Order: sequence, then structure tokens, then C-alpha cells
Amino acid sequence: MTGIGMEAARALADKVEAFVRDVVAPYERDPRRDAHGGPGEDLILELRDKARAAGVLTPHILPDGSHLTQRETALVLAASGLSPLGPIACNTAAPDEGNMFLLGKVGSAAIRERFLTPLVAGRVRSCFFMTEPAAMQGAGSDPSMMITTCRRDGNHWLVNGHKCFSTGADGAGIGIVMARSEEPGTEGGACMFLVDLPDPAIRITHVPDTIDSSMPGGHCEVAIENLRIPADQMLGNAGEGFIYAQVRLAPARLSHCMRWLGACRRAHEIATDYANRRMGFGKLLIEHEGVGFMLAENMIDLKQAEVMIDWCADVLDAGNPGTVESSMTKVAVSEALMRIADRCVQVMGGTGVTDKTIVEQVFREIRAFRIYDGPTEVHKWSLAKKIRRDWRQSHAS
Repeated sequence: MTGIGMEAARALADKVEAFVRDVVAPYERDPRRDAHGGPGEDLILELRDKARAAGVLTPHILPDGSHLTQRETALVLAASGLSPLGPIACNTAAPDEGNMFLLGKVGSAAIRERFLTPLVAGRVRSCFFMTEPAAMQGAGSDPSMMITTCRRDGNHWLVNGHKCFSTGADGAGIGIVMARSEEPGTEGGACMFLVDLPDPAIRITHVPDTIDSSMPGGHCEVAIENLRIPADQMLGNAGEGFIYAQVRLAPARLSHCMRWLGACRRAHEIATDYANRRMGFGKLLIEHEGVGFMLAENMIDLKQAEVMIDWCADVLDAGNPGTVESSMTKVAVSEALMRIADRCVQVMGGTGVTDKTIVEQVFREIRAFRIYDGPTEVHKWSLAKKIRRDWRQSHAS
């Protein structure tokens, strides 16, 4: 990645930040929400029209189709994350941002033209069908357990199975489907396909209520029944789907960290303002050591999160797959941001658990983030296995 340079990236991030603070934040109490609390389609379209007019729609992808470096992206995505609505408005939200990255890296020219172009333009939303129901012992944190299958049928592939936690599937126009191949030579390997949505063969069976509410379309459960996909809508080659998933997941984990860093910066600002205005026991809350120390700890955790994000971004920009580094960063940043969000609620007391500010929403979103894209414990387990492998190699006779 060549990017635009850090100075230009900072200027772009400043532009995004001004847009999110001045234009997007006033919409945070807009009642146009879907049944699960996420922004409704009318609200999304209105915000994206404003972002397009302000020149900050999909700011991480340049007019020629190239992508900012990860280090540059960190500045821009953190700025978009200053409001829970910011990533949706600027078209930097999950799963679209990760899907755009993947299509730009792996998609054929025809796939990029048909599926990536409308995503970058903000005209449609997308979803990623990978996770499967625990009740069926399907793929979750362990993708090798995938039970959704695909088999060749002439010039098409036939897909059958079930998926869950398919974020944004309700209302999406594009889907990426992962399935385990039953074809000889690729048997057991995963395949990825691009599909137009809605499709009658992909049926939403349930949209659960969840702790978070920043993403449109809910976290859907779907049944896939005899879905016929033209062979030229396969992403890459048959049997290599797990490889492509890693192409997407390492940067996607980091992007989550970037966006939620912005949200926690804003929550910290709100808690700091509250503590500097609210009186208690004869003095401002900030002058009470218990409150002041919590805000001081927030400053430390915010800086540590920023440093981890920049370190992982540098690794990815250097061409390293970043699997280990992104796991370390996902754990460190999500746990640090959880501490920050929790302290912000605590500093604000009763006000912190109400909808008078976005602090309580940020707390809920960060709690979910500790699970999404791999729970903390799964990443630690993966890192522990690497420690074991490295030790064995270093002590091999």
C-alpha cells in the first residue's frame, strides 16, 4: 500500500472528525431506527447523502480504487467512530468496510465492478455469512466446524446450510457466503461466493435482540436452501476460502479497534465534561481522587490502545499477514476500551446508564466487541498455542 502520506491522512481525518461532530452527532437521538435499535434505512440514506456532499463518504478508499495504508486508515476510522452513527454515515462500518477490503484484494475485475463498486459508492449494504448456529455444532470461533456445504452443479454451485450472527443481512444488497466444498480435490476446503440479496434461497429465520444497536439490519439467523450461484461468482479459487477469510479478518479486527477507539475517546470527553461540571460533597467531581483517578486511567488506556493499533497497522502495512499481531491487538484494545467505557459510566453515575448521552450505548457496543471477531479467550488460546510451538521449535534436538 502506498497511501496518501500521514500528513494528508491527518487532514482527511480532521475533515471526517468535523463532519461527525458537527453533522452526524445531532442525529444520535433521531427516532428512525429498525426493530432492533439500529439506524433505519431512511436515516442511513440521509446521512450518506450528507457524507457524499461533504466529501467524506468511504474516505479510506481513494478515487482510483486504492486503499489507504492501515496506519492512515487508523486515523480516519477513529475519527468516523466518534459517533455510533459515524461509521454508517461515512461508509466505514462493519461488515461493509471489511468486505470492501476483501473484494479489493481477492475479487476478479468482474466481481469488483459488479459488487465492490456499489459498496464503495454507499448505494448498498453487505453482509458476511460465515458463523453458524451453536445448536447445530456449526462454525463459530472454529471455522473448521463449518457445516454449510457447496457442490458443483454444471456451471453453478449449490449451497445448503444455516448461518447466524450475519450482521446487516436484513436489508443488505450483497452477501458473501462461505461453505465447505464437497467436490473431489477440494473436499473439506471452504469456498466463498458473492450473491445478490435478497434471494429467496436465503431466508431470514430469526433476528435476535442483542446488547449492541449501532449496526443496521440486526444479527440475523438464516437458512440457505438450494442456493444456486453462478461459478463466476466464486471469490478466488475453490477450497481456498479459509485463506481468504484470513485476508479479511486480520485487518477487520484492527478496523474494529480503530472505530471503537474513536467512540471511547468521545465517551471519555463526555465523562470528563460531566466531572468538571457536577458538584458533589462540596466540590467538583473531578476534584475527588476516586473520580480523577478513573479519568487518568482512561487517558493511559486510550494511549495504550492507540499505540497497539499503530503497531499492528505498521505490521500489516509491511506485508506481514498480521495474524498474531491482530490477535494481540484485538485482546489488548478491546479489554482497554471496556475498562474505559465502564469508568465513563461510573464517573457519570445514574446519568451514565441513561440515554441522555451516548456513554451507555458505547458501553454496550464495547461489551459486544469483546466477543465479535473472536472472543478474548479464543485469541489468548491461539497465542498460547504459538508460545507452545515456538518453545518446542527452540528446544528441538
